[in-house]
Amino acid sequence: MNNTGYSNLINTIGLGNIDIGYLFLGMAVLLVILLILTICLLVKTQKLKKRLDRFVLGKDGVSLEQDIIALFEDNKFLKINCDKNKKDIHTLYKRMETAYQKMGLVKYDAFRQMGGQLSFSLALLNENNDGFIINSVHSTDGCYSYTKEVIAGECSITLGKEEEKALAIAMGDEK
Repeated sequence: MNNTGYSNLINTIGLGNIDIGYLFLGMAVLLVILLILTICLLVKTQKLKKRLDRFVLGKDGVSLEQDIIALFEDNKFLKINCDKNKKDIHTLYKRMETAYQKMGLVKYDAFRQMGGQLSFSLALLNENNDGFIINSVHSTDGCYSYTKEVIAGECSITLGKEEEKALAIAMGDEK
């Protein structure tokens, strides 16, 4: 056996002064470290494989791709519907601005000889406090109804106390 070739190689790489036992011991330690790292990587790979199997639920790559595409299409559909719903809600809100939303009702006896509070003042207002007041006066001769227009919570015609109270109730100023 020719040891000179071997020792020439060791001398060439600069390890000629080191005892061969230390060299083997260092390589053994390095081998054990590499073995431990390999085992750790295998364990992590197995965990990742289990997570991936749970994620795909036994499906192949093609069906998983189709599922993801379907989810994106559903997302687009929901986004389009959400935008449409926002527009519809805005349209409804605009329509509701002009609808009569506020009401004030005051029942009263127009004449002392009449009982039962058969006369009334009814104020109907929208969001901008525009609307009208209906005043119905009940007497022994009949029932007479009058209307007065309200703009921005104000009436250009003088209001009776019952009409003022009905308007205040409708505007939320009085209960």
